Amino acid sequence: MGVLTLLQRNIKWRFHNAFTIVMTILQPILWLVLYSAVAGQSMQGIGIENYTAFILPGLVVLVSFGACSSSGIMNYLMKTDGSFNRVLIAPVQRSSIVLGQVLEAVLCTFIEVAIMCTVSLFFSVKIASGFLGALLIALLIFMTAFFMAGLTYAISLCLPNEVIYETVMNAIVLPIFFLSTALFPADRLSGGLAIAVNLNPFTHVINALRALILQGNIAARDVTLVFLLLAAMCFFSFSWALHRLKKETSL
Repeated sequence: MGVLTLLQRNIKWRFHNAFTIVMTILQPILWLVLYSAVAGQSMQGIGIENYTAFILPGLVVLVSFGACSSSGIMNYLMKTDGSFNRVLIAPVQRSSIVLGQVLEAVLCTFIEVAIMCTVSLFFSVKIASGFLGALLIALLIFMTAFFMAGLTYAISLCLPNEVIYETVMNAIVLPIFFLSTALFPADRLSGGLAIAVNLNPFTHVINALRALILQGNIAARDVTLVFLLLAAMCFFSFSWALHRLKKETSL
């Protein structure tokens, strides 16, 4: 049993529980369609012509959070039906178990992002940086989802049940989302709020995605720094998830 086998198994679970895809994509779609239409008129006064395109990067990150958070629920359901323990006793590397579930969350993220980007086409959203920009956007989404999937996997192995897990994830995701530039530009912020927004790593991820979508030129230095930041975050989350799984095995 290898990574691909575990990935295929997790994909089957996801489509067997397709409501997890529906529930995580529903809220961002509502934000994209309703909130952008309502707030877009007021944002034109500060120079944002297409507010749907402006908030799309933040909603892409929110979709990643939602898809990966639902992936953490998988562990609790697998423990309930006994399949979690069957995977643990199988002759497979612990890193392959983590990687199989993380990649499933990444794949689910791309499916949901594709749905949302298709909807955004009806609001005249285009990628100004072209094909290269689209590739960089895909890589940024991959690394963001990889980090979140590893983090949610580790957290799900730390907490006793899915009720506490969902509470903790909401306490993590909501502040990260609202203390970023997902819904508004940060150039008019000041004081402690500006510091909090700039310290949020996903502010820089969203800004990089936004630049690739709205601007024709690609700031190589800024994008490179974001990639390095995400690489470090991915290494941390995967290492923590692997550590928690090994600890689970030793119990």
